[in-house]
Parts: sequence; C-alpha cells; structure tokens
Amino acid sequence: MAWKMDNPLYTMSDDQTNDATLRDWEAEKHGGLWEGNNRLPYPFTFLIGLIIVTAFLVTKPIWGQRPSAELYAPMIAAMDSAEIQKLATPKEKMAALTERAMAAHKQASDSRLPGMLERHPIQWEDLQLVAAKVREIQSANTGYGLDSYNIVGDQVVLKNHEGVVREDGKRERTQPWWDKGYTIDVFYVSYFVIAMVLVCKRLPHFSKKPNMSKAK
Repeated sequence: MAWKMDNPLYTMSDDQTNDATLRDWEAEKHGGLWEGNNRLPYPFTFLIGLIIVTAFLVTKPIWGQRPSAELYAPMIAAMDSAEIQKLATPKEKMAALTERAMAAHKQASDSRLPGMLERHPIQWEDLQLVAAKVREIQSANTGYGLDSYNIVGDQVVLKNHEGVVREDGKRERTQPWWDKGYTIDVFYVSYFVIAMVLVCKRLPHFSKKPNMSKAK
C-alpha cells in the first residue's frame, strides 16, 4: 500500500499495489460484470468543472442569501394605490406590483436587485404582513436603510452580517460579496476535488487493463 509520488498524475501507488489491484479485478467478475479500468471521459471532467465554476459565478454568494426589505419597497409603496386595489385577485395585484418593482430595480445602482427579486417572489398575503414594519423602518431614523434588513417569514429583521465599522459607530449590515459561508463552500469543493483525485490516482493507470478472460 506504499505511496509513489514521483509521477502523481500517472499513479500514486507502487507497482506491487497496482498488480494486486489488477489481480483482484480479474478474480472478482461479479456475475459477468467486470472492471474495464477506463479513464474518466474528458467531457465528464469538463462538465464537473463547468458546474462548479457556474455555481460560484451565478449564485455568489451561495450561503445565507435572504431577500432584503429593499426588494419589496416599490411594491409596498404602490400596494394601497387605487390602480392596484381595483384588481380583482391577489395574483393580479402581485403581477402588477412585481412589474413595477422590477422596473424600479432595473434603474437602481445595484444591478443584482432584478435577479434577486426573480429568485425571491412574495405572495400578496405575505406582503401585507411585512408592509407595516417596512414603512416603520423607512420613517424611523435607525441608521440603517432597507438594504440592511432581511425578510424572514413575516418578520423584518436587521441582517446578521457584521462588516466594517462606519463613521457613526455602527457596523455595516449588508451582505458582502465574499462571506464566511462562501469560504466554507470553497473548502468543501476543494476537499471533494482533491479527495477524488487521490482516490482515482491510487488505482492502476488506465493503460493497465485487467485480463478478464482468465478463469475464476
């Protein structure tokens, strides 16, 4: 079971271990199924890498992302208007409000807002539950804007992110582009990739094929 590190991309096992593995494969035919020792296809390897990179780029930050009160502020501002109230069903009201909010967010300086609104839709009943609290925050001088508050169920709470200390002595409460959860994800993805490489390279090189024609 000795490790051989002179050519790790070829194999990490010594010749004795590789020969023993081949003998085991030749002896264990499992009802006609056997180990061909073929290489991992290049398209499959590329697909794994593409999935990892795409997940990181599209959903960054991956961990702890919750809808902010800022997302629904345009909806709350218009929900009591005559134009919205005359609509017959909650579904129609939310469709009109979502259209208004999306238009407002597309004009905002934060380009992430339209995408976040798509990922975090809200129902009419839930909007009614949080509307009063959002208006209270807007009228009160808390030192934090709506982008520093999360919607959690029917509650509007200050985000648990603690960034740098501002000039007024309060900490930033907006979610950073790189948070602790994202660091955790990088660790586990790296751990998975390294572990899979170690497992694969401890096997005989794909050029060494077991002779499955041998008698059991």
